Amino acid sequence: MIAAPDRTPLVRDFFDRPVLEVAPDLLGRVLVRTDPDGSADPIELRITEVEAYDGPNDPGSHAFRGPTARNAVMFGPPGYVYVYFTYGMWHCMNLVCGPEGRASAVLLRAGEITEGLEVVRKRRLSARHDRELAKGPARLATALAVDRSLDGTDACASQSSPLSLLHGTPVTSDQVLSGPRTGVSGDGGVHPWRFWISNDPTVSPYRAHTPRRRRT
Repeated sequence: MIAAPDRTPLVRDFFDRPVLEVAPDLLGRVLVRTDPDGSADPIELRITEVEAYDGPNDPGSHAFRGPTARNAVMFGPPGYVYVYFTYGMWHCMNLVCGPEGRASAVLLRAGEITEGLEVVRKRRLSARHDRELAKGPARLATALAVDRSLDGTDACASQSSPLSLLHGTPVTSDQVLSGPRTGVSGDGGVHPWRFWISNDPTVSPYRAHTPRRRRT
């Protein structure tokens, strides 16, 4: 018999560690998205793929050049949600970790929807299969209705937060693979800081950085 996922909330100390410890340890954890007005059942997602971003040591990080209005949440406290808007159309969700004042975060790249499938299917009409509902960071954010209004959400506030994390069923080290981050260019592209669960069908495909053409 397979044991049910542990529903104990993750506490702030879980996130108050180096980003390269937190990132692979998030695999198998459960992210819960609740509707503040109670009009829909909670959505639950099992995390299957992440990327680590290490602030001042990482040219690929939004916080590499210091704090701005956009990245302020990355500087702590740990356990908060950092949401950014990209390419003029998509949102991406990160979990802040490490000591307060030193920016680092884990991008949630993919997951398996385990509760709330009917709600998510309506949001992701282009998905051909349920395994594609949250396959990629923008799809994940769309599936969970995450946008900039949730930037700065405390994911450790448990039931009072629209976003929270449960212990879930963490995977063993032999199930974790790592490699280059997707779409990161320059010096930041060499870090093997993307982590995913081996052979999980919800994990997104790797894509190297492709320079965008400048409009004339």
